[in-house]
Amino acid sequence: MRFSGVARLDKRTKDLVKRLSPGDIAIIDHVDMDRVSAEGLIATGAEVVVNASRSISGAYPNLGPLLLTRAGVRILDDVGSEVFGRVQEGATVDIVGRDLLLDGEPVASGEWLSVESVERAMEDAKSGLGEQLDKFARNTIAFLEREKDLLTDGVGIPQVATPLHDRHVLVVVRGYDYREDLNALKPYIRELKPALIGVDGGADAIIEAGFKPDIIVGDMDSVTDDALTSGAELLVHAYPDGRCPGRERLDDLGVPCHPWALSATSEDLALLLAYEAGADLIVAVGTHANLVEYLDKGRNGMASTFLVRLKVGPKLVDAKGVNKLYRATVKPAQLLLLVGAALASVAVTLLVSPTARTFIALLLLRLRAWIGI
Repeated sequence: MRFSGVARLDKRTKDLVKRLSPGDIAIIDHVDMDRVSAEGLIATGAEVVVNASRSISGAYPNLGPLLLTRAGVRILDDVGSEVFGRVQEGATVDIVGRDLLLDGEPVASGEWLSVESVERAMEDAKSGLGEQLDKFARNTIAFLEREKDLLTDGVGIPQVATPLHDRHVLVVVRGYDYREDLNALKPYIRELKPALIGVDGGADAIIEAGFKPDIIVGDMDSVTDDALTSGAELLVHAYPDGRCPGRERLDDLGVPCHPWALSATSEDLALLLAYEAGADLIVAVGTHANLVEYLDKGRNGMASTFLVRLKVGPKLVDAKGVNKLYRATVKPAQLLLLVGAALASVAVTLLVSPTARTFIALLLLRLRAWIGI
């Protein structure tokens, strides 16, 4: 087995996919690769992924490695973090057997994953879900103790200029199947014109769908400059101790923003904002709704999502999978009926209108003259 290509390295897979081109060799450091990251790698056309960590550690049955291997992407796994110190961005590297070579010298070695080996690992990992659920429950209780005032009284919700009261609000997160679900909701957006809140890269998803975000919420690390300068209100997710890493980027762009400190996820903040502002209905696209999705995010704060959903639940509609719920189709009989009705309308018009009858008569005379009758 031998591969050769330009090395592209990043410990954040979502940043790396922005620089990957077909033929490049992606070098990542991603324990328990999640589904969204895998889909991003597949979309770049990359054929080989070198992972410094274990793509599936056994903590839970993460889907990312299975998606990659089934798509024909080769994964050289668990080569060690030292590869980031030995290979530079843009260097041409070779993979021979299980070794990664730079200038003909081995710099890292790993194991190739296959569909079969990943499926076996996923089956073994299912036994770890009980432990993960136990950790999740403890984290939920701890979060409730820290943030109970927010969940009961709405303390600290910032004021925004965008009208949200008594209005539908669509919150878009770049999560599972977000693109398909957002496309299915285009008629709803055009007709009811809900306020559009993008959570980090969800703002770019709104723009790609042909709309403009009203508000962007997040730490601003996975959203483009075009979205940030689109005129949307910007709420920057800050840490409870006041640190706000995303603000520096916005200051460099020269766009105003409002920091919001809370020990929750950015999508939680977006849902809370809509709820506390008095939204009539909150429609969520791409948000996280089950244990595996929470674990895919790899955050202790994912317990906040569970609690926030308990609060906003009466107004929340999760649009996950809406693209599979119903797809409008036109039956052949309906199409023939429509064509027949159109032809009948034309025929009636021609029979009733004197001008149309004269025009047809002239056409027939010219046709007879042309064929010599």
